[in-house]
Amino acid sequence: MIAKPAVMSWSSGKDCTLALHRARHDPALEIVALLATFNETAGRVAIHGTRRDIARAQAEALGLDLIEVDLPSPCPNAEYEARIGAAALRLRDQGVRDWVFGDLFLDDIRSYREASLAPYGLSAHFPLWGADSAQLAQEMLEIGIDARVVTLDPRLLPADLCGSAFDRAFLDSLPPGIDPCGERGEFHTVVADGPGFARPLNLARGETVERDGFVYTDFTLT
Repeated sequence: MIAKPAVMSWSSGKDCTLALHRARHDPALEIVALLATFNETAGRVAIHGTRRDIARAQAEALGLDLIEVDLPSPCPNAEYEARIGAAALRLRDQGVRDWVFGDLFLDDIRSYREASLAPYGLSAHFPLWGADSAQLAQEMLEIGIDARVVTLDPRLLPADLCGSAFDRAFLDSLPPGIDPCGERGEFHTVVADGPGFARPLNLARGETVERDGFVYTDFTLT
């Protein structure tokens, strides 16, 4: 079997790290790059708020190129699709026809990704799809994913959990009904180490702020 070159959709967090780990063990795929979207004004990963230099350091530690797609803020959906579409065309021209995502169970998101990529001749892959979230969270810890909570929804979680390590104590503290992987947007993470990392990243915790209805904790490379 000849492995097909593929790109990994990269949020900087735990889900995509586990999905990358699984994809790298799929003999049908060869991950050749990570692709991340950034707020072009703030220079941070969209949604998560991870600094650009951390995402670049993650890619370097994983031995992969990082494709950076800058987005305006706010970003109308038409503009998002135009910029992602341009990236998809470049990938297709380079022979990349497969795109890997870390989504778990939200059918509307999966359908949207598949429909968005189809016109460009790209196929979507979901290595974590349908797995139990609690089991996935435990697997992340067991295989050595070292992550921090970088943003959370204070309507669903106590604000003081932002900045916490994603560990068993954090999982035990989650209120009833909260997905252990935060798949419904309850929280997001940044990864400092995990499978495939040549070395861990040294992350220093900065200030925690509330902005646009969400709580964010800043981390910097040291």
